[in-house]
Amino acid sequence: MKLTLHVWRQAGPQDRGRMEMLQVDGITSDMSFLEMLDKANEDLIHDGKEPVAFDHDCREGICGTCSMVIDGVAHGPQEGTTTCQLHMRAFKDGDSIHIEPFRSRAFPVIKDLVVDRGSFDRIIAAGGYVSVNTGSAQDANNLPVRKKDADMAMDAAACIGCGACVASCPNGSAMLFVAAKMGHLAHLPQGQAERKERALSMVAQMDAEGFGACSNHYECEAVCPKEIPATFIGSMNREFLKSSLCPDS
Repeated sequence: MKLTLHVWRQAGPQDRGRMEMLQVDGITSDMSFLEMLDKANEDLIHDGKEPVAFDHDCREGICGTCSMVIDGVAHGPQEGTTTCQLHMRAFKDGDSIHIEPFRSRAFPVIKDLVVDRGSFDRIIAAGGYVSVNTGSAQDANNLPVRKKDADMAMDAAACIGCGACVASCPNGSAMLFVAAKMGHLAHLPQGQAERKERALSMVAQMDAEGFGACSNHYECEAVCPKEIPATFIGSMNREFLKSSLCPDS
């Protein structure tokens, strides 16, 4: 399989970026998208050129670092799939593929396809800790959780913090990410002590980072590799409103 890649190249945060065309040959349908980029970089290094910088770690759809926009879609054309889980059988021989970094004011480009998503870490830090009693482990039955709440908490906890929701939103909103992180603890007994403070602090930090507001385009839900529903955003809005009106109750 021979492909034409149109890749965003940017030497640093202050540099002016550009699209660069690369030809890559010898690609098989069983390769992952990142393995294809590895092959492209090997060719560039062989020719004495600078390889394309891109983020990756687990390559198993767990860590969320393999974030890039492929042909205008965060993580590429397949639903419920991270970039590292996307395989080249989704493309055809001779295809032209456009590859860009996630675009958001809150995700400044570091180099090429690598962006700084430290804003997500600061939002998580703003949420604080969970108050638990130390000592020996309790029996699981001491903290009963309704199955409905347990299922909701697990759905929210599936968020890997990749930022696809931000990259796909026309407003650069991070509300699906914040809603998932907030909703995870809101449905568990361990998250109740700091529940209101967490809602206020995380939303305030999200706004301070420069993320946009949600205007119900649902692009975040469409590209989320873990298929987290946008209904969590509604829950987050209610959580924030209640916390704002009755912060001390």
